[in-house]
Amino acid sequence: MAEKFLYDLILEEFGKRTIQNTEIPTYLTDNLNPTFEYREYQKEAFARFLLCFENNFPCEEKPLHFLFNMATGSGKTLIMAGLILYLYGQGYRNFLFFVNSTNIIEKTRDNFLNPRSTKYLFSENIHIDGKKVAVTEVDNFDGVNENDINICFTTIQQLHTDMTSEKENALTYENFTDQEIVLLADEAHHMNVSTRSQQGQELFESWENTVERIFKSNEDNLLLEFTATHDYETPAMVEKYRNKVINRYDLVNFRTDKFSKEIVLAHSDLDQDSRILQALILNQYKQAVAAKNSINLKPVMLFKAQRTIAQSQKNKADFHKLIDELTADQIDSIRHSNLEIVERAFRFFDENHISAEQLTQRLKSEFREEFCLSVNDETEKKNYQIKVNTLEDKDNPIRAIFAVQKLNEGWDVLNLFDIVRCYETRDSGQGKIGKTTISEAQLIGRGARYFPFVLPDQPDRFRRKFDDNLEHELRVLEELHYHSVNDSRYISEIRTALINEGMMDRNRVACEIKLKDSFKETDFYKKGVVWLNRRVKKNYQHIESFEDLGVKKKDYAHQIATGQGGTITALKDENVPVVSDEDPQDLPVKDVEMNIVKAAIARNPFFTYASVKRYFPQLTSMSEFITSEDYLGGLTINLQGNVDELGINRAEKLAACCGLLGQIESDIREQITEYEGTTQFHEEFVNAIFTDKRLEFSPDTLKSKEDPQFTHFVSVKDWFAYDTLYGTSEERAFVRLLDRWIKETERDYESIYLLRNEGHFSLYNFSDGQGFQPDFVLFLREKNGNALSYQLFIEPKGKHIAEGDRWKEEFLQEICAEFPSRILTEDRKYRIIGVPSFYNEAQENQFRDDLNSALEAIPIN
Repeated sequence: MAEKFLYDLILEEFGKRTIQNTEIPTYLTDNLNPTFEYREYQKEAFARFLLCFENNFPCEEKPLHFLFNMATGSGKTLIMAGLILYLYGQGYRNFLFFVNSTNIIEKTRDNFLNPRSTKYLFSENIHIDGKKVAVTEVDNFDGVNENDINICFTTIQQLHTDMTSEKENALTYENFTDQEIVLLADEAHHMNVSTRSQQGQELFESWENTVERIFKSNEDNLLLEFTATHDYETPAMVEKYRNKVINRYDLVNFRTDKFSKEIVLAHSDLDQDSRILQALILNQYKQAVAAKNSINLKPVMLFKAQRTIAQSQKNKADFHKLIDELTADQIDSIRHSNLEIVERAFRFFDENHISAEQLTQRLKSEFREEFCLSVNDETEKKNYQIKVNTLEDKDNPIRAIFAVQKLNEGWDVLNLFDIVRCYETRDSGQGKIGKTTISEAQLIGRGARYFPFVLPDQPDRFRRKFDDNLEHELRVLEELHYHSVNDSRYISEIRTALINEGMMDRNRVACEIKLKDSFKETDFYKKGVVWLNRRVKKNYQHIESFEDLGVKKKDYAHQIATGQGGTITALKDENVPVVSDEDPQDLPVKDVEMNIVKAAIARNPFFTYASVKRYFPQLTSMSEFITSEDYLGGLTINLQGNVDELGINRAEKLAACCGLLGQIESDIREQITEYEGTTQFHEEFVNAIFTDKRLEFSPDTLKSKEDPQFTHFVSVKDWFAYDTLYGTSEERAFVRLLDRWIKETERDYESIYLLRNEGHFSLYNFSDGQGFQPDFVLFLREKNGNALSYQLFIEPKGKHIAEGDRWKEEFLQEICAEFPSRILTEDRKYRIIGVPSFYNEAQENQFRDDLNSALEAIPIN
């Protein structure tokens, strides 16, 4: 069996639970830009590093050398910034960032140093241990400020040159001998030329060996490499990095977790001008769909030349000629395309009264020459690098990019929606995919970053929302179209390359679920309603104290340093300190000098007036926050240690207040959320929520497997609304259980219907607004004259999944508790019930009991 990589050994050594529960220091998380989402896989990357840095781990070697293999768009640079903050807290001050390309240097410098940049990585003010910390760019590490984060930016080529030739103010090997340095290598796969080629090269003559010599000049140095495309195949690379790959979250994981766009290969027999026009129409379609749904989107296009700058320049000139001479007749000619997405685009234009003439004028206006950018030679690239990396900014008008190879790496863009391949040749041969095709697949992967948007019923702005609803109008905003000539061999090769990159499935299984015609004829389908709640901004207006927010009033214990010490030898104890008697003393915050409390508050960026006012809206001033019994004035610090001279020890009081504020901050953060789910439910018509749906699944999932026996089983059940179910074995077992339950209880009900929720609706957790799509909703209407209807939300879960979704089960219990006897309307009486436990086949009887208990008659007032 093959040896395991470090990322697997870490899991075995520490365990999944330990990794998940590892506490990330607040000075790391609080000092990152709060506008960036902090995702679970990023937390895991930090946790893995902290566990290895602070503990012994398998195959440990000094100095520490780790590689983070993380997908393009997954936030590698944010991980770098977080690690810089953490390592600063561990005493490191000097950081050497290097990469193979100058354009990545410019982008990264802006991200680390420019607070006005929309992609600035740090918070506006960095505070660590109560002190403000600056991020400073340096040329070398001689005479740097020991209180700053000092970063030297360079290319691997320049670093090698500096190390092998003397130059004023340049880095030298002497810089690294007596100082602890953290080396940060981005796009690290470029650093291993000699390892991948497996050719012996003289020491100090290769980039790779230059880095090795710097790294090993001090045992406390760290080398942290980052790449999206690590080589797991070349034996020498496997051998070198087996014990260094600390985290693996590649494109397969990234796409599976829905953080990327889906790739659509749009190939046609059109000539190049018509193919470009078709791409333009689709691009404009995406913008129009976004505008209709109040989403601010400027979709960008990339026009890719094959080899030379001259080809790209010609492409750009031809493009401007096409735009200048464009007519409505040319737009209409594309209507005859046999691509389904093009047909859908023109249907949208027709339904929204957008004529061919209007499309023509829009294209002429939005793709005029000043809104198109050439990024090819070094001069152009340096001039436009920041503009290329801020394409999502509202004040950036660029719609089209023309390039050859310059954007294959280091390009961060979310609103790229179309790539046009402006050539028709292919470079494969001898049964192998050519290098050009592989680089095209990698470029597509870079462009597949998801463009975030929020919908009222889809709160997660960073993930795909319509994998289960491919016909939704907004699905097109989750797709990147790659436009090429219809060459079957090329299409096969680029598809294979994308599969190898993790950006496409080998096969997708298309399925369709339909409501039965008989169900559509029922009064319930025509007139029935389903009750749902909404997700709204959290309202803190009623909060008037710590206790109102759920922050418990508790004393904060602070240990006062004794200042005593001693020495101990192997043969005898000497100078053993004598500990004097101690009497703990309570110090109410209101008795601490006001200026000391204010100084402690100033050292914690969480306690700005704007921040505190957000969570305690009734607060009138910071003085009230300090003195009021409802806030800090009602708290006490329990002092332990030598308290005799506390009255004159202002520094100790300040430290105690800082500790108390840190505790309060943690407690507040545990309670605050941005959203909440309404406890008031509203009605929607069943026929508006539940519709026919086209679904796609990976062939490896159980949902993709057809079960003819089960399909026949549900086809004859009038109470099952859809014609089949694509679900797990647990979900099918639940339907069979319900069939048995109905046979026992149907005499009590006038009508019974079970509807599968294939992304048709979401409920929102009362406490934090987190979205939840229960798998089934069961509708019952009593016969006993009460005209009472029940709506039950039900969630089958396998035992291995249930623990991670425990909050959903708790939410179902809350629904049950919130509506035990509430009748939602006067004329038509409804009860909403969350069956308070997951259905699990192994515990079927318990679920049956919970279902019956939830339906027990409750007196109606």
